Amino acid sequence: MSGRSLEAGAQAPRAAEHWLLPGLRPLAWVVATATVAAVLVMPMTHNTYLELLGETLFVGIVLLFAFRGAGAWRQNVVPRWLAQVLAIAVGAVVAPLIVQLVAAGGDISGFTSSRGHVKGYFLVTFAAAIIGTAIAMGALFRERDAQARNEALHFDLLRERLERQAADARLRLLTAQIQPHFLLNTLANVQALVESGSPRAVPLFRSLTAYLRAAVPQLQQDQTTLGEEEKLVQAYLELMQMRMPDRLAFSLAVDPALRGLRLPPLVLLTLVENAVRHGIDPGVDAGRIEVGARADGDRVRLWVQDSGVGMGDAPGEGVGLSNLRQRLGAFDPSSGLELCELQPQGVRAEIHLQRGAME
Repeated sequence: MSGRSLEAGAQAPRAAEHWLLPGLRPLAWVVATATVAAVLVMPMTHNTYLELLGETLFVGIVLLFAFRGAGAWRQNVVPRWLAQVLAIAVGAVVAPLIVQLVAAGGDISGFTSSRGHVKGYFLVTFAAAIIGTAIAMGALFRERDAQARNEALHFDLLRERLERQAADARLRLLTAQIQPHFLLNTLANVQALVESGSPRAVPLFRSLTAYLRAAVPQLQQDQTTLGEEEKLVQAYLELMQMRMPDRLAFSLAVDPALRGLRLPPLVLLTLVENAVRHGIDPGVDAGRIEVGARADGDRVRLWVQDSGVGMGDAPGEGVGLSNLRQRLGAFDPSSGLELCELQPQGVRAEIHLQRGAME
């Protein structure tokens, strides 16, 4: 016999034992019902209340074990609930008979010939019917409550899974939308130097190749790390610096302890590309871009700051920033993206993320 079969064989007795041994709540329910049944039967007999209580408690325990035993019995002949009802019916007949036989000293003929014992048998059987009904009704309500809780739990799990799948699909869609945006803007920057015949065209193509090698794998991923994003941003800024060496300087200040944290792809790059295109490019003076990341309690702050022309009168946000907000929301609903103008000029973009969502 295999190890799995031995394990299954060992689990079967444990499962049956679990079904047969009642818990405190069923036992308390039986004691309460037996107490009430003894009170109801007492006016019909000359026995003391303690005698009646002992008899009804015995009958109640027998019925409880019969009910649970029928539930644990593996058979395909009748439904489990019907087997349990039949077990209670049989127990309600047999258990009072055992009580009266004990009272008659085990003499069956003495039991049948004694009017008092026969009357006591029917009275205890009446009490057994009350107890059995209470057991069945209590089990029915518990089963319905358990079924309702299981259905509610299943619904919550299904809803959570569907929401997660929808968020993943939305994140993939948004990432796919932003891929042409980055590539076309980068190629447009390179095209300007090629058409002008600049001697920087060849080294610029080399930098572009290095940038694409870092960028293309991230375009196909649902998530990246802050360290990988830092490398990509550095490659992009080096590429832009070669296009306008006299007008662009940059610095990166990412906490090394944060480089392993997860991010949606192209988060920092979106802000850097936006700073180059709308901050540094339109200006005539030299500009600087600063990129950084640091922990702030249980949150992480990412920022991109430029000394360019500022936001000016530009209406609203472009495709890149709008797309970024949606991707951040799908990754971490508590995230935030803030833009503020600097004095005398420039813009600072800052992202706030829950650290737990990034680990």
